[in-house]
Amino acid sequence: MMRKLKALTVSLMLLFLFSPVLSQAETVYQLDFAAQENGKAFDWFKQESFKLQNDADEIKARFESGRLVLEVNKDITGLFTKSVRIEGASKVRIEWGVDQYPEGANWENGMLREAIGVIVSFGDKKISSGSFVVPDVPYFIGIFLGEHEDEGKAYLGNYFKKGGRYFCSPCGSKVGQTVVTEFDLAETFIREFGQSKVPFISSISFEIDARDTNGRSKAFIKSMTFLSP
Repeated sequence: MMRKLKALTVSLMLLFLFSPVLSQAETVYQLDFAAQENGKAFDWFKQESFKLQNDADEIKARFESGRLVLEVNKDITGLFTKSVRIEGASKVRIEWGVDQYPEGANWENGMLREAIGVIVSFGDKKISSGSFVVPDVPYFIGIFLGEHEDEGKAYLGNYFKKGGRYFCSPCGSKVGQTVVTEFDLAETFIREFGQSKVPFISSISFEIDARDTNGRSKAFIKSMTFLSP
């Protein structure tokens, strides 16, 4: 009996010593709106050094029940962009949802519109937009919520075909439903752009695009977290 106990003890010790150590991803950068008081969000955007682009000043941006709500009633597009320097992040986790999709938005049919999207830019090297009238920008990956698109498919925009990719993740989420997107930025960057190294994250943007629709769109985001490998 004693021999069996000793053998079991030795086996457990060996298992402990030689088992691989499981490491959990760590938070590198986070935006969490859970503690924000209800009210307009423009003062917060200003405080956090977000740049309003296109028609962003016409978007109804507010905090509501721990969420950043972005709503439009016109066929406009707008971005809220923050310059950052995030190093060591390979994935992003977003908790968000859509209360109303723009009518007709469907990337499969060429209607490149979305109720909400997050755009992550990489590095400071500017890549050709493909047009003399559209400014060049760094590499970027856009993640959006859509009704009709294909999960995992890399979509191209009208411009930035060399340096930009868009992904619906998840696709077809129900109106009013909170979903969690976990997206591997590093793996996608290397695969889509043929690079061996992923630059630092240089900016993040929230986007709504309701152009050429009935002009009504409403979405929300609860948090966005960048994670280490």
